[in-house]
Amino acid sequence: CRRNCRGNPNCLVGIGEHVWLGEIDENSFHNIDDPNCERRKKNAFVGLTNLGATCYVNTFLQMWFLNLELRQALYLCPSTCSEYSAGEGIPKDKDYEPQTICEHLQYLFALLQNSKRRYIDPSGFVKALGLDTGQQQDAQEFSKLFMSLLEDTLSKQKNPDVRNIVQKQFCGEYAYVTVCNQCGRESKLVSKFYELELNIQGHKQLTDCITEFLKEEKLEGDNRYFCETCQSKQNATRKIRLLSLPCTLNLQLMRFVFDRQTGHKKKLNTYIGFSELLDMEPFMEQKNGLYVYELSAVLIHRGVSAYSGHYIAHVKDPQTGEWYKFNDEDIEKMEGKKLQLGIEEDLAEPSKSQTRKPKCGKGTHCSRNAYMLVYRLQTREKSLTIEVPAFLQELVERDNCKFEEWCNEMAEMRKQSVARGKIKHEEVKELYKRLPAEAGSPYDFISLEWLQKWLDESTPPKPIDNTACLCSHGKLHPDKISIMKRISEYVADFFYRRYGGGPRLNVKALCKDCVVERCRILRLKNQLNEDYKTVTNLLKITVKGNDGFWVGKASLRSWRQLALEQLNEQDEDAEHSNGKMNGNAQNKDESNEEKREEEEELNFNEDIVCPHGDLCISENERRVVSKEAWEKLKQYFPKAPEFPNNKECCSQCKILEREGEENEALHKMMASEQKTSLQNLFHDKCRPCLGSWPQETDELYIVSQFFVEEWRKFVRRPTRCSPVSSVGNSALLCPHGGLMFTYASMTKEDSKLIALIWPSEWERIQKLFVVDHVIKITRTQAAGADPESALYISEPQLCPECREGLLCQQQRDLREYTQATIYIHKVVDNKKVMKDAAPELNVSSSEAEEEREENKPEGEQDPDFNQTNGGTKRQKISHQSYIAYQKQGIRRSTRHRKVRGEKALLVSANQTLKELKIQIMHAFSVAPFDQNLSIDGKILSDDTATLGSLGVIPESVILLKADEPIADYAAMDDVMQVCMPEEGFKGTGLLGH
Repeated sequence: CRRNCRGNPNCLVGIGEHVWLGEIDENSFHNIDDPNCERRKKNAFVGLTNLGATCYVNTFLQMWFLNLELRQALYLCPSTCSEYSAGEGIPKDKDYEPQTICEHLQYLFALLQNSKRRYIDPSGFVKALGLDTGQQQDAQEFSKLFMSLLEDTLSKQKNPDVRNIVQKQFCGEYAYVTVCNQCGRESKLVSKFYELELNIQGHKQLTDCITEFLKEEKLEGDNRYFCETCQSKQNATRKIRLLSLPCTLNLQLMRFVFDRQTGHKKKLNTYIGFSELLDMEPFMEQKNGLYVYELSAVLIHRGVSAYSGHYIAHVKDPQTGEWYKFNDEDIEKMEGKKLQLGIEEDLAEPSKSQTRKPKCGKGTHCSRNAYMLVYRLQTREKSLTIEVPAFLQELVERDNCKFEEWCNEMAEMRKQSVARGKIKHEEVKELYKRLPAEAGSPYDFISLEWLQKWLDESTPPKPIDNTACLCSHGKLHPDKISIMKRISEYVADFFYRRYGGGPRLNVKALCKDCVVERCRILRLKNQLNEDYKTVTNLLKITVKGNDGFWVGKASLRSWRQLALEQLNEQDEDAEHSNGKMNGNAQNKDESNEEKREEEEELNFNEDIVCPHGDLCISENERRVVSKEAWEKLKQYFPKAPEFPNNKECCSQCKILEREGEENEALHKMMASEQKTSLQNLFHDKCRPCLGSWPQETDELYIVSQFFVEEWRKFVRRPTRCSPVSSVGNSALLCPHGGLMFTYASMTKEDSKLIALIWPSEWERIQKLFVVDHVIKITRTQAAGADPESALYISEPQLCPECREGLLCQQQRDLREYTQATIYIHKVVDNKKVMKDAAPELNVSSSEAEEEREENKPEGEQDPDFNQTNGGTKRQKISHQSYIAYQKQGIRRSTRHRKVRGEKALLVSANQTLKELKIQIMHAFSVAPFDQNLSIDGKILSDDTATLGSLGVIPESVILLKADEPIADYAAMDDVMQVCMPEEGFKGTGLLGH
């Protein structure tokens, strides 16, 4: 066979044996990489691990490491380690922990110089700076801040070579020179610099960028200069003059610029040409010096976005003059001592409509990804030879010893895996030859899955588990033969000795009972189609007399399917009980749950059985079949309930049916009487109103509006709704029994929560319903006095504390929302509304909710008003229950009607105003700093404040006034960067000094 015959237990081909037959490469016996691949190659540099998004840190570390003067100065820094200072050395059982940034950098440089590893982990250095390893930061800003931190740290050193190294290597001077056009007075302001920030927009060559940096600026008009000599504002010119240059000249190419339209940074992917030799003499104020610089490093940002991408560095080895590409762990040596940027430029194509790369002459390069160029002052002096201090060398050697131990451990593990693999190889070759069972010889059955795992080198086999293929008699199930293989008794004895398990399935394990049962089921399946035709014909015959039987119509429609499921029941039970092979059995609880679900389904003819176990009273659900048809059906369903056609229906069901009809009639009569008796309660226009107190009475009674609505539902549909038995006024009272509303609130915002009742109508309500609490409003006024001077007294009286608590809870609910809708209304000149520019969110209206509430099935009303056994269910009296009652029982539309120019946004109370402005930016194409937001006349200006603290509640309308509209939305989309507000290096050690 070319592949395994799964239905043939004698086929032992294609089960994984081909891996072991023939010669095998030793490397296939293990999955351990060669530890020597992690070893540093001869004359190669050491890489740095990328901890997530720290590639920008790695590029600068490699560049600073190859600055030999900086490295030598750092090595001269004395250690703060007390053991080493005392001449005792560092204990071997104690790990070295650098205490300062200088010590971290010392240790890192020592490892980069003499480590045996191919790459090292800079996590200690990164952790000491407090950097977030998962967030990519601005590389240029990191360079500036770290140089400032290093200079500040080294300023405390006594050795001047160490204390002044940053200034010597990186610090230059320029002057801001302003010349008065009137008197010619020249004022000069001298300033230090550590890098020159060059604008690249509109330029193609590095020298053009430097020229623009130094160009003269005219101060005219409102920008005129106050001249000390003239004692007045005069037209003037201002420019920068370079006074001195450092040994290492850092040129920052301003590729990452702020885009005013989007409020975020973007990258300028334009080509800039630069040469390997840079003569700075034409740009200097004094021309009598050495100002020829050699290119020593090019820092590259691969990617088109300012918020993503990858940083690498091309750095020149000052000792050999060879160029290397540093890409985290990987370091590549350039051929022929030449800088090669072509590959890097091809990896960051922003689009098909790309700018063509300019042609570069000999000794020149051009790049659209270079963001920093480093030049070294050309000198004839020999490069330094730097030795690692003894203290640091001891630490490096200790780390190298750990690395060698790890390499030896990995090599030993590989060796052991190979030895085990060879033993297994010989074992499999020998056993596979004797695996087939010869004719007439004893044999065993083993699952195919276990044999495949035995032949799989990656997973050691578990003990043999044959329980999944056993039948209910404890023998081999006939249907499991397809997943079993017959092997010789000799090999089976070896397997059970080596791996254990069981039970063993030999020749006596074949189950005759299951085979006989399987044959019976197969015969019945074959006979089922013929019996189905016979029963169908018998059902066409009209049954006369009392010889027939009642059968459910639903059962007759599906009896063939039910019979098939019943015949397959044994197979399904076997699958559910045994599950998968070799210990991966199905969960017993799941199996039992499935069985219970199956048992809940109706069996044949159970659809006409009433809840009392007798014949149901509905004749529409059943029909009479002949005796011959019933006998055929009984062959397949011997346990089906049997009802001759002279069988009487269930007497209890008949009684309940009569009682139900009587209840419906009673409900109709009750609804009619209550509607006639309470006409004013049924019609809103007939009810009194607190806003205009009726003159004919001085007292009114109060019930909840929810009670009125539930009662109206019952009156309108008495057969479908339960009658209301209780007024349920407890929901309007506090736990102390006091009223939760003031008279003023009941005339305004709370008027939709209550219903006013005439005194005469209240007497009838007391007779018809259970009244748990009487709530009354009384008006008192002196004779002939003005009606406006009347006093209104509630009984029970208002509870001030609970009223205050309720108002606070309502305010809290408005401040603690999630995914609520607010509306942004854009105005121009405070009156003109902008047209829609983006699709809006769909918000479901409360009117639709009201309609759904009306269409709810009966029985889902509030439990306060459901009658059960003559009593009433009442909610617990509390603020929470009142609020829940208010939400459920009162239907009022509070949805804001959206007008043209508004957009709906989904917000949460805990999100900040800055995050809302970003949402508004995407909806209206207005940058965050151009947005002027206000709500109810109040200006929203604190970007860090939450919407809840600013008083923004659901359905609020916020006015947006833009400082300046953006005309070209399409162009803005090309450069828009979606990101959270930047925090830069806030909270890191770079700002701690």
